[in-house]
Amino acid sequence: MPDKTKLLIANEFHPETVEELDAQFECHKLWLLPPPDQKDLIDQLKPDCKAVATASWATNPLIYDLPELEIISCFGVGVNGIDFETTRSRHIFVTNTPKVLNDAVADIAVSLILATQRNLINADRFVRDGLWLEGSFPFGNSLAGKTLGILGLGNIGEEIVKRALPLKLKIAYHNRHRKNLPYPYYANAIELAANCDILLCMLPGGKETDKLVNREVLENLGPEGTFINVGRGSSVDDEALIWALQSKTIAGAALDVYNNEPHVHQELLAMKNVILLPHIGSATIETRTAMGQLVIDNLLAWAQRKPLLTPVE
Repeated sequence: MPDKTKLLIANEFHPETVEELDAQFECHKLWLLPPPDQKDLIDQLKPDCKAVATASWATNPLIYDLPELEIISCFGVGVNGIDFETTRSRHIFVTNTPKVLNDAVADIAVSLILATQRNLINADRFVRDGLWLEGSFPFGNSLAGKTLGILGLGNIGEEIVKRALPLKLKIAYHNRHRKNLPYPYYANAIELAANCDILLCMLPGGKETDKLVNREVLENLGPEGTFINVGRGSSVDDEALIWALQSKTIAGAALDVYNNEPHVHQELLAMKNVILLPHIGSATIETRTAMGQLVIDNLLAWAQRKPLLTPVE
């Protein structure tokens, strides 16, 4: 039988996918080694390792020391962990796992809309702590008639819209470019925040969106507004968000993503007007399996010199 193609797995992600990669390729797991041994492994693989699998949000820069590198197959959609200046200059293919996670992320976004507006997390605590015996829980807010402002209305955003409309939410949005959609469009995040009740951030990472949700945006969202982020933590100015929550400049927030995951600001942990999730937007069994299969299928397509399924660019 012919030798298996060498594959460097740069960091740890979906164990079932890694197990299947082990069956299909000759895998070398960079993250299991201490730094000095990682360099030694790269040196050993330099002559003939042409493929890397990695989590899309962060990877080990040592992968670019492989002189024959041809493909980086990423587990995840956001690829801000990839050095595109290097990949472009060396004509290295990059693939990711889009679309298959749209439903799962849209589901979690709508869950957070419901949870914040009806104050569900605190309602649960209210019962568990025996406070219901002492009186009624404070009223929440209805969804019907409220405006959901989507900051970054891409493929996932459109799935959110499909779920939001039956809840009688109105839709508004901001993108870099206006889309052919029948919803109010605002030229920037500040204007969108001023014209919605719930500001949902779906922005990708990168320099263009870094700290785009800042103090001015949150001030315009206002004291009855809610901020939700299931996009990228880097899009939010953390200090501004903490200030807005503590000062009641906004009513509340719900976050699934953070700047320095898994570390979360202590100020946020202490607040009752913010819901904190451990980046579970795409974390369903079905979704992660489909993402992993795309990683594998892209690598197999490359190995067989067939068109890649989901090239990034």
